[in-house]
Amino acid sequence: MHKATKFLIFLFLTLTLISCDALPRVEDSYNVPTLTPLAPTPAPTIPAAPPGADGVGLAFFRAWELNDYLGMYSLLSPQSQALVDSQTFVALYEDAMTTATVQSISSQPLASVQDGTKAEMEVQVTWQTAVIGNISRKFTVPLTYVQDRWGIVWTEALILPELAGGNQLQLTLRTPARANIYDKNNTALAYQSNLITLGVVPGQITDEFNLLTLLSTLLKTPAEDLKERYANAQPTWYVPLGNITAEMMQANYNQLEPFLSAGLTTDPYLGRVYNNQKVAPHIIGFTGPIPAEDIQSYLQAGYQPDEWIGRAGIERWGEGYLRGQPGGILDVRGPNNEYVTTLAESSPRQARSLHLTFDANFQTALEKALADALRPLGRNGAVVVLDVNTGAVRGLASYPTFDPTLFGPSNNGRQQELQALLNDSQQPLLNRVTQGQYPAGSVFKLVTFTAGLKSDLFTPSSRYNSTGTWAGLGENLIKRDWREGGHGNVSLTQAIVVSCNSCFYEVAYQIDQQDSNLFPTIAEQFGFGSVTGLDGVVEASGLVPSPQWKLNNRGQGWSRGDAVNMGIGQGDLLVTPLQIANMMAAVANDGQQLIPYLIDRIGASGNAPEERWPVRTSRLLPLTPDELATLQKSLLDVTTAENGTATHRFVGLPFAVAGKTGTAETLPGLAPHAWFAGYAPATPYTTPAGESILEPQIAIAVLVEHGGEGSATAAPIFRRAVELYYNLTPITPYPWE
Repeated sequence: MHKATKFLIFLFLTLTLISCDALPRVEDSYNVPTLTPLAPTPAPTIPAAPPGADGVGLAFFRAWELNDYLGMYSLLSPQSQALVDSQTFVALYEDAMTTATVQSISSQPLASVQDGTKAEMEVQVTWQTAVIGNISRKFTVPLTYVQDRWGIVWTEALILPELAGGNQLQLTLRTPARANIYDKNNTALAYQSNLITLGVVPGQITDEFNLLTLLSTLLKTPAEDLKERYANAQPTWYVPLGNITAEMMQANYNQLEPFLSAGLTTDPYLGRVYNNQKVAPHIIGFTGPIPAEDIQSYLQAGYQPDEWIGRAGIERWGEGYLRGQPGGILDVRGPNNEYVTTLAESSPRQARSLHLTFDANFQTALEKALADALRPLGRNGAVVVLDVNTGAVRGLASYPTFDPTLFGPSNNGRQQELQALLNDSQQPLLNRVTQGQYPAGSVFKLVTFTAGLKSDLFTPSSRYNSTGTWAGLGENLIKRDWREGGHGNVSLTQAIVVSCNSCFYEVAYQIDQQDSNLFPTIAEQFGFGSVTGLDGVVEASGLVPSPQWKLNNRGQGWSRGDAVNMGIGQGDLLVTPLQIANMMAAVANDGQQLIPYLIDRIGASGNAPEERWPVRTSRLLPLTPDELATLQKSLLDVTTAENGTATHRFVGLPFAVAGKTGTAETLPGLAPHAWFAGYAPATPYTTPAGESILEPQIAIAVLVEHGGEGSATAAPIFRRAVELYYNLTPITPYPWE
């Protein structure tokens, strides 16, 4: 064998043995020198980007869900921030969200991938809009790692893919006509109608005297007031003077026509009209422009900037029903406003009318009765009528009242009247039935009576000797009865009939001595200290003082005198006429206190059927049937017994009423507030039409601010309300007429 061949075989065997770990190393056996391999060429060092790109992406969309546009901007890459400033960025998002009426944003991450300093994240984003439903898109979001942080590589396509390249959204709204408000018998109280604004161009007037005479008649405004409105105007100015309906325009066109080319202008528009009597403004409320501070939220809800909304009363409460659901077309427009595509489209949903619980004729008569009573006396006040079996409001009047058209577009030229209304110290806009808070006076003795029974210290037949004064708090704090010399020896039930203050001082004193929290608790169980739940109007809660309330609000401890004052409805106690009427309704219906309501039914619309408002019970009075019967008998005696405090006010009615007088002390030097509250009929009654009424139907509360004794001013108004409700004739004149 050739020597070279032998060497190659030897080398092959040696390398084979070296590669086998199980065998001894070749160099150990044969001392073969070890060969060192060449080192590889080192690659350039590239620092790896830290994880967290998907966290930045998630934070970006979370900030969008929270409308935190500046937070979103902070997550953009430096290069993107160099291309768009924060103000423009925020404006782009706000404009898109407002235009599309976006109510909320939801996002769902789908996938993410990261490769060195580049990353992508896929996210599903859904816009929930007020007008056109939901819009969902998948976004592929690029991210880059620059300047030691991850950032979003942003373009307009991350608002919506269709907005790439500077496109914009455009929404065309389709708003249904505002629905009407009716009384229970379908008489329109507030409705949409064609109106005509009558105005003048002063320099074109040729027959000023006759023009102003005619306009004065149509607009029910003195001619000199109309002239004053354009007195300082330039000859070419247009000055609106007032509004009439299209029907009035047609009926008087022949008289108006000669002036149409001689200074008179007419401007038609669609507006809100309230019936001729302007009935129940404190209930119906009024419409007005969207407040400047709320404009953004209304725009996102699908309103137009110049749209009018309900601002008070049922108009405000029922906005969602009365306006309906607008529809619209959401288009994409190019940088030059050219049409690109339609994103979504929806049809409007018809508005729904609201039907109220009262009869417009009775409501109008009730308002007139209150005004006729209080105007001569120079007093303010309230009256409310409730259905004792359902809680439905059958009448609600607050005096002084106001003209709701002063708040509408038809108030052109009447700004002085509007300003005078807003600045009136008599507060005509205040709904005294639901917002007026007053000491209750003796009508609160029903609560004191109940608390006495619940304390187990008294029974309906418990006796008290009334001498005209009460010194339970000490000789320096003597309290006097309204009747000089007192009422003699009376039972607790008789004390209600004669309204014996000293008896109820004693009851409250002993209750508080036993448990200072019992009396306030019973008052709350009658519904005082909290709103009744009447929808559609603003309602005050009143106030029931208690040991805890006084400590929290006055920083003072409760005294026995606090309870004694509350025993006759005085002290810190405050109630509303509605709360008093609701208490009387519960007494009349054997103890169920109902939640009053103004909505009789909501009209049908499209697939939505007509809805009847439910009758709802809030609580039961803390009285047993026997105790209630005893209380009812006392309230009947107030108006029928020889010694009843209001018997003389109800002589001659074809049925009896039950009720309670109240004379609530106010500030020193001012006359007390006058109360009368009760229910009718309190005895069976057969109407002239032959209908038999065996149980009470209505509860009424009357409050006259600084009206003096309840029997003197409030009780006659109560009687007038009963006569009007039951169409009794002749109407009894007020004592002061």
